[in-house]
This record gives sequence, structure tokens and C-alpha cells, in this order.
Amino acid sequence: MALEHAILVSLLEKPGSGYELARRFDRSIGYFWTATHQQIYRVLKRMEGDGWVDVHEVSQQGKPDKKHYSVAAAGQAALSDWLHEPIEPESVRHDLAVKIRGAAFDDPAALIRQVERYHQLHSERLAHYLAGESRDFTGPDASAHLDDMQELQHVVLRGGIAYERMTLAWLEDVLATLRRIQAARPAERPGP
Repeated sequence: MALEHAILVSLLEKPGSGYELARRFDRSIGYFWTATHQQIYRVLKRMEGDGWVDVHEVSQQGKPDKKHYSVAAAGQAALSDWLHEPIEPESVRHDLAVKIRGAAFDDPAALIRQVERYHQLHSERLAHYLAGESRDFTGPDASAHLDDMQELQHVVLRGGIAYERMTLAWLEDVLATLRRIQAARPAERPGP
């Protein structure tokens, strides 16, 4: 997937300025596709040149004018073409998994600290997802009043929640295994 596709989806969900789009990447889309503010602005400029987005100048009192972006017909067509392309399974590159296997050849204590930090980051991300779900998708009859876009946003969020829960369970298993291995190893004897 190219950043262009993530931007098109976000702008179809809600047109806005580059700044507003960058904030959405910071808050929600960014957990599934990350981009810096500079990357977003650079790609928006290219998409404007390619005719994928329409741009309207919006006057602001006491501030420079801002650009408001929406998806043009050519951008909608490009997204449609991309949506119809087959998806290939992603190759998995996971540095932590290789480090865990490598812990058999070193003291696992340093890796335990890294896994604990990783666990904390995933715990925070899960809490963020759950707060967003509570804010946006709960309440009496919430699911009965969702439009197609909201239902699809919610199913992606539920996938993120499930992924974080699975990752946390795996990290807890990793920590228990590393601690068991560390405890079973004989203590290092000081040198002469």
C-alpha cells in the first residue's frame, strides 16, 4: 500500500486541511499506516499535481490561507483500482522474535527488560484503542445507528484491539519463558 491510498481513504472519510489530515494520522490511521507530517504534505502536493485531490483555498483571519483537500474523481478511480488488486500475504520481519531465539546464546536479563518495555507500549496502545471504541462506538443502540463507513472503521478498530490483546498474551508468555530460563541457569561465578 502506498501512502496515497491511506490519504485517499482518510479524505473520503472526512475532507480537510493537511494539518487536520496529519492529526488523523497521529490519532487513528497512524496505528495502521504511519507517516510524518512532512511526508503527508509532500504526497498531498504530488496527488494535487496528479489530479487525485481537489484543493480549495480557505481564508483565515490573521493567519495564512489554508488548503482544504477533498478526493477528486481521478483519486476515487485510483482508490477503486487499488481496492480491486489482489492482496499478497505480508512477509513477517520481526526483530523481537529473532532476539528471543538469540537469547538462548546470551543472558536473557537484557531481553527481559526490552520485552517488558514492548509490553508496556502495547498495553498503552490497547488502552488507547479501547478508549476510542468507548468514545465512538458504545452506548445505547450504538451499532444500530452506524453507517457503512462507521461500521468499517469499527471493524478495523476491533481488529487492532484483538491484535494488541494477542500480542500482549504472547509477550506475557515470552516473559514467563525468559524468566524461567534465567532462573534455571546457574549463577555466573566471579572471575579469579
